[in-house]
Amino acid sequence: MKIARISTVVVNARMRNWIFVKVETDQPGLVGWGEATLEWKTRSVVAAIEDVSVLIIGQDPRRIEHLWQTMHRQYFWRGGITDMTAISGIDQALWDIKGRELGKPVCELLGGPVRDTLRFYDHLGGGSLEGMYQTVEPDEFGARMQTSIAAGFTAVKAMPIPVSEPIESAATLKHAARSVEAMRKAGGDGMDIMLDLHARCTPASAIQFGRMLTDYNLYWYEEPCWHEHVDGLVEVARALPFPIATGERLAGRWQFRELLEKRACAIVQPDVSHCGGISEARRIAAMAETYMISVACHNPTGPVATAASLHVGFATPNYLIQEVVRNDVPWRNDVVTEPIRMDGGIARAPTAPGLGIEVNEKEAAKHPFAPEVTMPCFHRDGSVADW
Repeated sequence: MKIARISTVVVNARMRNWIFVKVETDQPGLVGWGEATLEWKTRSVVAAIEDVSVLIIGQDPRRIEHLWQTMHRQYFWRGGITDMTAISGIDQALWDIKGRELGKPVCELLGGPVRDTLRFYDHLGGGSLEGMYQTVEPDEFGARMQTSIAAGFTAVKAMPIPVSEPIESAATLKHAARSVEAMRKAGGDGMDIMLDLHARCTPASAIQFGRMLTDYNLYWYEEPCWHEHVDGLVEVARALPFPIATGERLAGRWQFRELLEKRACAIVQPDVSHCGGISEARRIAAMAETYMISVACHNPTGPVATAASLHVGFATPNYLIQEVVRNDVPWRNDVVTEPIRMDGGIARAPTAPGLGIEVNEKEAAKHPFAPEVTMPCFHRDGSVADW
């Protein structure tokens, strides 16, 4: 068996262009699908997929590790986020092919499920642009929390600090704390709450805000400051009583090493569409396990990435919970066959061959590439804000 062709199907989902990767073999009807979505880098990723495909077309798609090493090491320039995203999408598709050929779900090929069910967590507003990034008032946080509860979720993530507001402000932090309080009141003790700071804080301000939240029993405190400043994350982790989660912007196991060695977090969040695919996510998870650190793959993207993440989750002992977006666009599940089921906010172990998902190319073609909605954010004084 040989790889005959590698192509992409780009689907505009408003805030993101989903980049579905199709790997075709010379065996009739045997194809694999992966996802290499990287917001605002669509053209770059599509080009990177074309560049790296040259190395493996004509090769046996079942030699997944060999092909991964080829894609990563054969060019002189080893990958940043764009190149690793390209490798990630192809890697997922190779696992899909192997599972389809053998008639087994990918999680079986990874050693078999280690659990029967895996819990999802919802985004505030189901992951819509307005719900996640533009919810501001405490009563809105409470109302959106109720919507997630009604949908069957037992865990919700939110961004309580408005993007354009200065972090180093007592008024801003108190307002954000009231928003978290509204979520806790709406959800009660039965709901787990994660807060995402998008790395916009200094260690000092992250600690200051975190100490205002100690009564709300956070499930985790995500990206309190930039991952480049590992010692800063260590400061935050040591100062606060709840778990720190980070890692979504890291690519490859090497970038996770210092984070793990210094125990700068309690949960790592590799993204199967960015970190190097299913193959690399498994290696990162094994590294984390040696430090008693949990894994919860970052996954705010499309339905193929959700499927790939679930297979990793079901086969990984130290996996904690799975991120999912369900309300970014109303036709989300139309572009795939057999979309992932969320029964009461949980998934059951996959049983279909491969990733168990197929892209409906006819439906996908109804939503062609378009520039994503951008997030130009500025502070009140006109300076650029991290969002």
